[in-house]
Amino acid sequence: MEYDIKDIKLAEEGKKRIEWADRDMPVLAKIRKRFEEEKPLTGLNMSACLHITSETANIARTLKAGGANLVLCASNPLSTQDDVAAALVKYYEIPVHAIKGEDNETYYKHIHSAIANKPRITMDDGADLVSTIHSEYPEMAPDIIASMEETTTGVIRLRAMEKDGALKFPVIAVNDANTKHLFDNRYGTGQSTMDGIIRATNILMAGKTVVIAGYGWCGKGASMRAKGLGANVIITEVNPLRAIEAAMDGFQVMPMIEAAKIGDLFCTLTGDINVIRKEHFEAMKDGAILCNSGHFNVEIDIPTLEKISTKVIKNVRKLVDQYILKNGKSLFLLGEGRLINLAAAEGHPPCVMDMSFATQALTTEWATKNQNNLKPKVYSVPEEIEKWVAKIKLETMGISIDKLTQEQEKYLKSWEMGT
Repeated sequence: MEYDIKDIKLAEEGKKRIEWADRDMPVLAKIRKRFEEEKPLTGLNMSACLHITSETANIARTLKAGGANLVLCASNPLSTQDDVAAALVKYYEIPVHAIKGEDNETYYKHIHSAIANKPRITMDDGADLVSTIHSEYPEMAPDIIASMEETTTGVIRLRAMEKDGALKFPVIAVNDANTKHLFDNRYGTGQSTMDGIIRATNILMAGKTVVIAGYGWCGKGASMRAKGLGANVIITEVNPLRAIEAAMDGFQVMPMIEAAKIGDLFCTLTGDINVIRKEHFEAMKDGAILCNSGHFNVEIDIPTLEKISTKVIKNVRKLVDQYILKNGKSLFLLGEGRLINLAAAEGHPPCVMDMSFATQALTTEWATKNQNNLKPKVYSVPEEIEKWVAKIKLETMGISIDKLTQEQEKYLKSWEMGT
């Protein structure tokens, strides 16, 4: 088995972490048990470009239980948990190509290693695997049944490919499933983003002015948690509907250039490029803290930040770099501008990833069963998968809900009965 990880000796600690996460992922465990019995993915080569965390380890175990020949690589240079990667190799015999802190060259070398598995199914966090196949291995496209994409950023890229006629095989937008973005993006990103910021800085959030760029589901979650910690939260947006929603949720809304003058902490969650840039840096207070919780490190214009700095001091604190500007002010960038919830913390809690990865696993099975009917386009997750995941999640939480009576079902399907 070929693999490239930091240190196999870390495996024991990683196994403990994987097992701890598994305790809080009962829906995925239920699927894994069925997969072990039915083997719906037997002989299927799979390559997955994901954050290598303890939660990801449990979907990897589930896919292997279903019979898949799986190879994993990292979807971000700073998101790998090295002990988890070691445990996957040593205890679960799943090849991993991922090292926390790997440089860009190594990052893409690892993606190529995953592609060498000649996958029939791929999984992506950000579409780097899919885009690399399209640009460098187009001859593989006809053999790929489908790909699963579980990030907002990745779905944006893939829909652009579909619109341009460039998409060569089917993709399922797992990120757009209600069982994913309503929970993972909001509650997972919200909590883990604040966790990463606090671990990296040890600042007190209460009383701080926190600027959240973007009020999508991830931005909603981060805003909610920052407010809950006592911060004064400002939202910046380009979408008027989301801006109204933020205002009615009780947040201040203003352009970034105005927020830049008063913010203590800035966090981008937009999926777009250069959201915080030169004019914003120059307007910021001395000591302002910058971070990103979007998938790629492009939301903060780091190259320009370097250009307008007279000095950059790396690691003034672990994962904190100080940029001393020409105007004498200092700005502090967390986690090299990469997603702070994984660079400085552990990513989303397993309880919420249970739903996302359960949806991911079942969608993989669905794509395999329906491969002859799929075309090169972006598909939504089937509704029946979403309902099943939500139903089982409620059961594992000990929550029961009402059922429609026959009278109520008839009323909802009729039009005759009015006031």
